This record gives sequence, structure tokens and C-alpha cells, in this order.
Amino acid sequence: MTHSAATAPERPLCPPGVAHSHFDVHAEPPDRQFLAWRARVGHVMDALPSRDALERPFHAAIDRYDVGGLVFTECRSDTLVLERSLARVSTDSVRDFVFHVFEEGGVDDLRVRATPGARRKGEPPPAGTPTILALDMNQPVRMRRHDCRVHTFFVPGALVQESFPDPEALHGRTLACTTPLARLAAGHAISLARHIGGMTPAAAQSAVRTGAQLVVSAFGKQAGFDGNARAAARAAMFDRVRRHVQTHLHRADLTPESVLAALQLPRPTLYRMFQHEGGLGSYIRSLRLRQAASDLARYPHVMVTDIAYGAGFRSASDFSRAFRRAYGIAPQDFRVQALERRF
Repeated sequence: MTHSAATAPERPLCPPGVAHSHFDVHAEPPDRQFLAWRARVGHVMDALPSRDALERPFHAAIDRYDVGGLVFTECRSDTLVLERSLARVSTDSVRDFVFHVFEEGGVDDLRVRATPGARRKGEPPPAGTPTILALDMNQPVRMRRHDCRVHTFFVPGALVQESFPDPEALHGRTLACTTPLARLAAGHAISLARHIGGMTPAAAQSAVRTGAQLVVSAFGKQAGFDGNARAAARAAMFDRVRRHVQTHLHRADLTPESVLAALQLPRPTLYRMFQHEGGLGSYIRSLRLRQAASDLARYPHVMVTDIAYGAGFRSASDFSRAFRRAYGIAPQDFRVQALERRF
């Protein structure tokens, strides 16, 4: 895949109120192109180097538009591996949800945990069909992104929750644009990339917000959160369960059985609500591990045992086993990595 500043279409100058930046590695020496790209995207994701990537020319360019509290980007790049590690999540402040609309190319080897067994694979879409990938920047991820042209919305969690009541469950989901709503979302993003440079600030803000709402709504429809009364009731019930879990997360006796007893919900209903998370038990364990990871990084002088109990684990050994199984690293070693990133 070849991208060149000389062949890229000219972009209209953005009007005042739309902050636009452009970056292209074309002007860098071939052996510095990947490193220049790595430095550019490093505030969000780590681009992992390989000998091949460092030795050959690497083509990549990105246009970023900041408007109305939202960010929209258009990127063209060669194949690369991207990672947002648990240590990175625990030490930086990036917390948006990110929706990648792939006009060309896509991702594979998508891992939403550090362990090799925790991959998410969607059904391959028909050739030439755009796909959308959703990521929660508050969770770790690793993926290989092929030669691509991708349009990306960075969306605050509050906006995502308007259409998807459990935003964290979006992490790692892919959506083939084969339904009317998904095709509309992809088409809007592709058109926006072509025309945002010539829009007024008000029009750009409206178009970016509309695009973000469309992609979130497309995932909501995929999950069954349609605009009908049954879906609204399901969303409200899900929010009730989630708030109960978050309130009692520190209690070791919080289990799927205790949630059933406290909220008086039918067991099949509760199972279906958390089926995409591997069950309510897996959802509770994932929240506990993420809380513990955050505490390990934020409170370096607190004993690991105290953090384990504070996150609702019954013992330090149970916590260590679960942490290592989920993230491929011991809690103590993770704390060291987090401190090294911070200082």
C-alpha cells in the first residue's frame, strides 16, 4: 500500500473553530518512517516495531479534526501491530471510546486480554464491505491492523451510553456493515472524511456528533438495544444490575446468585444480559481485576493483599492466579511496570 503527500488529494483549509492537524511520514528517511509514526500515535496506542517494519519504507498519514469536544480522524497506513497494555491503561488519562470505520483493510489477531486465548473474532464480511471496530480505551487491547484506510471517532462515554447502556461491553466488538443502519454509519464516516475540511464549525460539529451516534446506534441494534419498549426495559434492567454490581464489588459475597436474590430477576434473563461477557460471573471478575489493576498503579505503597481484598477477592492467592490468567503477568510485576511508565 503506497501513500504519498504528492498523490494525496488536496484538502480545503478548515474554518476557524475546527482544529485540524496533518501528519505524513513521507518526508522522513525510510529507516525513520515507522519510528516517526510510532511517536505520532504513541499518546493513544503503542505501535510495536518489528525488524521488517524498521528496515523497509513505511507509509502512513493521518488527518485529525477536533470539533465540539469530539475528535474525528482519517488515517492511511501500512500493516502494523498496535497495543494498549494494562500498564498503559492504568497510568494514562485516555478514556474515550474509539470507533474505527474501515473503508479499506481491517484487523485480525484481536486480543482484548493479555492472554492468547482471549481473542474476539467476528464473521468475515463480504469482500469490499466496510467494517467497524469498537474499543474502550479503559481496557487493554492488542491487534494487527492491515494496510488500511480508516476513519475514527473518539467519543466520550456519556455519549456512548445514550445508545448503548453497557459501553464497556463494546470493547473488541466488530460490526460488518451489511445492515441498513451500519451501512448508513459507514457511509456517513466516509463522506465526512471527504468533506469536513470545507464545513463550517457548526456543520462539522453536527456531522461528527451524528456520525458518532450512528456507529453507536448500529452496535446497539446489533446487541438488541433497539428503540422499542422491550429494548428500553431491557436496557433499564441491565443498568440496574450493573449499578448493583458496582456498588457491591468490594464484597467477597457478591456472586451471580447474590445478584439474583437481591434483584429478584429470572435466571434466564440475567444470563442473556451478560452472555456477551461470558456470563455475570466473568463480568464481576473482570471489573474486580480492572479495579485492582488501577489500585496497584495508583497506590504503590498499599500491600497487594489489601488491594486484593478491597477488590472483593477472597484471598491473595485467588487474586494472583486470576490476575496472571487474565493479563499474563503477576500483580507485583505489573505494579513495577506501571511505576516505570509513570516515572
